[in-house]
Amino acid sequence: MKKEVVINMTDTMEATPIAHMVALANQFKSQIYLEMGRTRVNAKSIMGMMSLVLMAGATVIVDANGEDQEEAVLALEEFLTT
Repeated sequence: MKKEVVINMTDTMEATPIAHMVALANQFKSQIYLEMGRTRVNAKSIMGMMSLVLMAGATVIVDANGEDQEEAVLALEEFLTT
């Protein structure tokens, strides 16, 4: 399941929000990736997520595959937009 999400959170480049997002992604059994341009990273990897330049107003694609993919996509969408 893929969903395009426009980031609407502050402090997107800070380590703490990224760590919280990785922790959130790790709560799900599904494989979860974030795609931005030509870059695709594992949302469960702190190093991968730190490599993305997440800025308010940027668009990412949340891509999840597995038994709880819908819940995972919705949870990450909510995190990125609040």
